[in-house]
Amino acid sequence: MGAPEPLAPTGAEPLSPAVTDPDELEREAGLARLFELHYSSMLRLAVLLGADDPENVVAEAYYQIYRKWRRLRDIEAAEAYLRSTVCNLTRMRIRHLQVVRRHVENPPDELVASAESTALLHDDQRVLIDALQQLPTRQREALVLRHWLGLKESEIAAAMGISSGSVKTHTARGIAALTQAMEARR
Repeated sequence: MGAPEPLAPTGAEPLSPAVTDPDELEREAGLARLFELHYSSMLRLAVLLGADDPENVVAEAYYQIYRKWRRLRDIEAAEAYLRSTVCNLTRMRIRHLQVVRRHVENPPDELVASAESTALLHDDQRVLIDALQQLPTRQREALVLRHWLGLKESEIAAAMGISSGSVKTHTARGIAALTQAMEARR
């Protein structure tokens, strides 16, 4: 028996068929632009809202917008839709984890931050982040959307699915709680 013959190269065949439909090309290009412009801010949003797995939350949000791309009335509103989806997915994930933890025999004592993130945060930042994580979900969401992303009240209301008055209430209560936590530290 001789050595097996090497396989003949078949050329550079694409892994997936080339997209030729103009609508599909537009969707792919629009989604790529959206990813390039907003991925890191959506990841930060998921982290600040308390997602335990922010990369998966953001990936799921992009998948959902990909599926619904043709139904978007205004492509310019894609960022707002994406932000709203990240908020909703994070909220659903946190609720899911709360249910799971209630039904676990020995719940974990405390989540431990990585050494890298601990080393990078200054003392005041750690206190502020800890206080932010202790806030009720809606207050945390309102504060992150307002002060981290710089959204207007109406945009926050749309992202959270609540009224503008509720946004004001959640923001004011969240600021008061954070202020109290920071003053107690001094």
